[in-house]
Amino acid sequence: MQKLPKRLQASLLASVLAVTVAAPAWGQGKPADVSSIPKVGSEAPDFKLSYFDGNDLKEVSLSQYRGKKNVVLAFFIFAFTGG
Repeated sequence: MQKLPKRLQASLLASVLAVTVAAPAWGQGKPADVSSIPKVGSEAPDFKLSYFDGNDLKEVSLSQYRGKKNVVLAFFIFAFTGG
């Protein structure tokens, strides 16, 4: 394997560092619209999400359970991240 010239190595290192430093800012996206956040005690807006039942990927929505069962949502911020 051929060794890269020092100038090219420095340019690649600078590029990698620039992307590493800027990546968190790109991942932030748009801030949430405060008016769309539901208030405590208000009815939750309908939403859909996918889940794997062991065989297939399926969709479930809140409207499937509205008025039939209680639904509890829990968010584990650092679950499965190792941190």
